[in-house]
Amino acid sequence: QVQLVESGGGLVQAGGSLRLSCAASGRAFTNYAMGWFRQAPGKEREFVGAISWSGITTDYADSVKGRFTISRDNAKNTVYLQMNSLKPEDTALYYCAAKWGGGASAVARIRLSDLDYWGQGTQVTVSS
Repeated sequence: QVQLVESGGGLVQAGGSLRLSCAASGRAFTNYAMGWFRQAPGKEREFVGAISWSGITTDYADSVKGRFTISRDNAKNTVYLQMNSLKPEDTALYYCAAKWGGGASAVARIRLSDLDYWGQGTQVTVSS
C-alpha cells in the first residue's frame, strides 16, 4: 500500500504561483512514477503531468506545458507541482497518483490514467 497526501492548495490571483506537494508513505517511493491530475466541477478528470522515479522523464499536458513543472525529492518521499502563470481555468481539485514501475513506460501509463494509488486532493482556486 502507498498513501498519498497532497498539500499546498489555496486561493491565488491570476498570474500568480503555487507549489503543491504530495507526500508518500508505505512502499519504496522510488519504485513508482508519480503524476498529477485535476478535476474541475462538472468536468472530467484531466491529466496534468507525470515524472519517472529518477526525474529524468517527465510528461505534461499541453494546457500546462511551459507553466507547470513536476519534480520529486526521493529522500523526502515527496513529489511537487510548481504552478506559475496561473489562469482561472486552472481552478480544480488537484490529485497526485502513483504508478508501479517508475520508468518511462510507467510515466506513459499515468497519462492513460492507468494508476495504482490516488491521494485525496487539494483545492486550487484561481481568481480573475
